[in-house]
Amino acid sequence: MKVEKNYLLLLLLTCAAIFFVNLDSLPVNIMEARNFITAREMLHDGNWLLTTINGEPRYQKPPLPTWLTAFSAAIFGIKSIWALRLPAAIMTLFLVLFSYKLAKKLTSEKLYAFISALVMATSFYIVASARDGQWDIYTHGFMVVCIYLLYLFFTEEKHKYRNALLAGLLFGCSFLSKGPVSMYGLLLPFLIAFGIVYKYRNFKSCWLPLITFLAVAFVVSAWWHWYTLTFDPAAAEITKKETTNWISYEIKPFYYYWSFFTQSGVWTIPAFIALLYPYLKNRVFNKKAYLFTFLWTMLSVILLSLIPEKKARYLLPVLIPMALNTGFYIEYLFRRFKELKDKKETIPVYFNFGLIAFIGIVFPVGGYIFLKDGLAGNWVWFGLLSIGLFAIGVFMFRNLFRRNIAKVFYLTIAFIVTVIWFGLPLSKAITINPDYKPFSELHAFEEKENIKVYEFSGMTPELIWDYGEKMEMLNNEGEFTIPNEKRFGVLVSEESLQHFAEVYADFKREHIIRYDMNPKGPDSKTHKTRLYRELFVVTKK
Repeated sequence: MKVEKNYLLLLLLTCAAIFFVNLDSLPVNIMEARNFITAREMLHDGNWLLTTINGEPRYQKPPLPTWLTAFSAAIFGIKSIWALRLPAAIMTLFLVLFSYKLAKKLTSEKLYAFISALVMATSFYIVASARDGQWDIYTHGFMVVCIYLLYLFFTEEKHKYRNALLAGLLFGCSFLSKGPVSMYGLLLPFLIAFGIVYKYRNFKSCWLPLITFLAVAFVVSAWWHWYTLTFDPAAAEITKKETTNWISYEIKPFYYYWSFFTQSGVWTIPAFIALLYPYLKNRVFNKKAYLFTFLWTMLSVILLSLIPEKKARYLLPVLIPMALNTGFYIEYLFRRFKELKDKKETIPVYFNFGLIAFIGIVFPVGGYIFLKDGLAGNWVWFGLLSIGLFAIGVFMFRNLFRRNIAKVFYLTIAFIVTVIWFGLPLSKAITINPDYKPFSELHAFEEKENIKVYEFSGMTPELIWDYGEKMEMLNNEGEFTIPNEKRFGVLVSEESLQHFAEVYADFKREHIIRYDMNPKGPDSKTHKTRLYRELFVVTKK
């Protein structure tokens, strides 16, 4: 088969290899746990609209990602981590495929679109979000499809109402995933960049379908928020607090995102060079499209930098136009690298891909030194990973010397696939906690002792998720309640031990055991107090 005629199929297979394999290898993190608990309570308690977490209202984030998670869990099982993460992987697949379609529309060049989509599919935070059941990938995934439809709407005369209607629906889905985040960080810079580069022409024919877009987008975006505000008085306060966080929580300076291009992982150097507009503008095959992706990327960074609240994962929308922008530089290397004589142009290429190749070659030795204490039972995975990375490293160096950048590029994709296929199962080799004791084992203790266990101070989502059902909190906004039972269990965090002793000073307190879900032991710097609890049995005198 001719490769150029099957880019979409190859992209689909590559995304499947990156996003869907070993989805359950890594432990559930705090963001996922919140989503998964809410999905579980949707299925168990029927809380589909007035969403809850551990029985309490959960309106900080809209429910669409959680609905999709719950649907997947209903099909494959609520205890299947693979099933719970599957919708995020599917959403990332759609994001990449429609980015490919957008890139092809922008330039009419399939190879460039293929390169850009592969860069996107293998950018660090895109991969991390695809394999993580949190909200960000949903809101940006839906918005990319909306943007593609809006591009068609503004550049083609046919199907105006269809594109406007579907774009409004996808916009609403994005809003129902994480509010206005993607509208601000992805759509707004797209609209500004499009207006600067391509202009909004023939606007008279767009007014009525544009009103249709706005109406559909508003209704789909707003109905759930209206419902919660109408039927639960707590929703207004929760919404106010969440909105306030934008200007009062995780405050960082304007320049905090200055190294945004590093979030692309293995493409850090190419992404940086692609942002050197004066250097690359006369080397790309389509100056207008390159200017557009450059402006889209930079405007996204600037707009996100204006928001006081900043976190590294908030840069996810930037990676989308940045991948399209980086694709122009990689495509230029495909065409011209064999002819380049200037060391200022060749050294960054040799360094970037040479470093990846070097890591592959030294991994069998370096990986063994780093992982040797946890390789028992993991030798097969380590062997496959070592052979794969070593072979890829050798072939990368060989093709670098021959200046065959196309093969080097595709070998880099193979490098990432190899790490996901054979490296992720090795995560157990670096997560060694001899005292590991999951919260799910609490049920056996409760049944054996015929008592109920409570949480003393506050909820940690990962622990509640592992417990498997709601757990009653004794702390009610600073007021501590005393259970009615004569004998009961209490889980106490490290920070609350003294307060626990004061509250139950008149009770008999017997320490039983520690439940510790840290992946590493107490001697590790990464051992977190929030991931373990001391279990006490309290008896009234």
